[in-house]
Order: sequence, then structure tokens, then C-alpha cells
Amino acid sequence: MKWWEKLRFRNVSNVGMLSKPNSNKHIVALLAVRNEAFYLERCLEHLFAQGIETYIIDNESTDDTIEIAKKYIGRGVFHIETQPFLGFFDWANLLSHKEQLSQKIDADWFIHVDADEIREAPAPFRTLYEGIMKVDGEGYNAINFDEFVFLPTTDGESFEGTDYIKKMKYYYFFNPGFFRRVNAWKNIGQKVDLVSSGGHRVEFRGIKIYPQNFILRHYIALSRGHIISKYGTERIYSQEEVEKRGWHGQRAGFNAALLQLPDKRQLKMLANNNAWDRSVPWKKHTFWGT
Repeated sequence: MKWWEKLRFRNVSNVGMLSKPNSNKHIVALLAVRNEAFYLERCLEHLFAQGIETYIIDNESTDDTIEIAKKYIGRGVFHIETQPFLGFFDWANLLSHKEQLSQKIDADWFIHVDADEIREAPAPFRTLYEGIMKVDGEGYNAINFDEFVFLPTTDGESFEGTDYIKKMKYYYFFNPGFFRRVNAWKNIGQKVDLVSSGGHRVEFRGIKIYPQNFILRHYIALSRGHIISKYGTERIYSQEEVEKRGWHGQRAGFNAALLQLPDKRQLKMLANNNAWDRSVPWKKHTFWGT
């Protein structure tokens, strides 16, 4: 019996089957989305090209997110399910659901991914799959990612409807603490904890983090208007998460009048060889204006 024939799901629908994979190890991205039409196609294309299969949790999107996702059934996406939208961004529940899925899906590794993120392996690995298999072969069971944040740099700059990965060149290295983005882990048959860290760091007994960090490109927004709609008008945060858990920080108090896009002179420019500059790391996101 093949690995995808052994998949069993409870309380889910719209199961699609992957085409026959090329190797014996399987890496699954757990991707929760709501109204991510700007990002989703590029995100799924990248994961597919990197050898990663994707399980999508749709939080009742009202844009073209589902239509885009369905195009990738059999091209990396093997399942789409719907989680009810309760009127606010219920991040703790979505993370808890990812924890549960990592116990139900028959995969060797999992990656906790968001639609505005692009995950890569460092040189000399050609793909994320190849890099993770190297980590697996060396006996490690978790991977931390260095986060590089890309933003528009002027009010008139917009990357909506473009290949933003190719077009956006200016970034900063965001590093407020060590091992902050431990987002890939090996399935060793035990429950993992994503909720405690707000999704920043997976936790489980016997964790052994690979000493070389992988790459996380974080395209927080594609234009000034996109920032305002994404964080100012579309997203309502859970009061329990903000007040009791202390989550969401500057995002929860977003005020469009205080938004300050960074000047290019403050940022690093991505070279053609993808040589990442980790000097002068940023400890906070300053564009929120708070």
C-alpha cells in the first residue's frame, strides 16, 4: 500500500490524491489560509517545486483562495478542508488543529507555513526537500529558520498581481531572539506543541535542532494599501489571544495613520546569488509606527 493510500482523515472533506511521489520520504506543509489570493498561487508553486506536499486549512475565505487551491490538487496539494470562521482570527484554534493533523497524516516531516512565506534550504541544497533530507540523515529532528522580511518602500510601490518573489528586493533580517522560528519537525510519533509559542516554535520531547538555519522569506505585505487592508480592516484579533496570551503585539494595535514604510537605505538589497546579509538584525518591526 502506498503512503497516500494510507492517509485517513476525520471530519474533513474534499480529499484529493497526490500523483505518485518520486521518493520514499514525504514532507507535508500545513497551511492555514483566509483570503490569501494575493499569495497563494506563488506559495503553492514554490512548495510544489521544492518537493513539498501541502495540506490546506481554509478559514472560510471570501475571495478566490479556494479556487486557486483547487488548481493544485494533484500538483502538491493533496487535501483541502474548511474550518469555520468565527468572526475573528482564531489563531490558537488553527495552531491546535495543525498539532492534531501532524498526528493523523502519514508523513515523515511537517512544516508550519503561512501563505506570505517562502521557505528555502541554504546553499548548497537545491531544494527544501533535499535540505530536509540531509537534516534527517544527520539525526536531527527540527529546523530553525532565519527570517528575512520584505516590504514595499514607498507609498506608490505595489507588488500586487506580480511575481513578488522576483520583484521585491529590499529586506531586513528580523531576529529578536534565538531559535524563534523552529517551524519544521520530524514526525517521531508524538504530540507536538505549536500553541504555546503562538506558532513561532514547535516543541516536543527530545527535540534536536539542526545547527544551520534555513531561510524564511516573509512578504508581510505587497503595498501600503495591502498592509492597511490586511491588518487594519480585514483582520479582527481574538481578545483572549491579545489580552491573556499576549499575542499579536503591534498588529493588534495597528493604526494606519502611524504606518511608516522603511526607506531603502535602511534595508539590505538581495543579491542575484541570494547571499543573505545577517548583519545589524532588527529586534522589532518598525513600520507599524509604534
